[in-house]
Amino acid sequence: MSPTAGFLVFLAATLALLCLVVATGLEAKRRFHIPLVAASVGALAMTIHYALQVGKLYDLPAAGMITPIHLALARVTTACYLLPIATGLRTIFAPATRRLHRKLAFLVLGMTVLTAITGTLMICLAPRAH
Repeated sequence: MSPTAGFLVFLAATLALLCLVVATGLEAKRRFHIPLVAASVGALAMTIHYALQVGKLYDLPAAGMITPIHLALARVTTACYLLPIATGLRTIFAPATRRLHRKLAFLVLGMTVLTAITGTLMICLAPRAH
């Protein structure tokens, strides 16, 4: 699979799985929610793998300031995925943390959308590498 095709396939899979994660989380369907979280993290890992390959096809520094902004945001967002995972595990044993888990999950989802927007802008502004 080409880097571009792989990236688009796994980005779409990640976003679709995250939608299912949200739906099952809001409905407290833990039996489906937890495996979907694991699947979405796996899809995210593959998205990142292919994104790094796509990045080699473009002159990213030529895109300007959006490149360091996107790369920093992408790193922070990826690390922040640990927050809803940790609070989700804690919620299993301490249900009172469910509200915190929900807030952190939506924060990370928002960051994911912002990362996707900045990444798209970066690729649109970057010329193809020679």
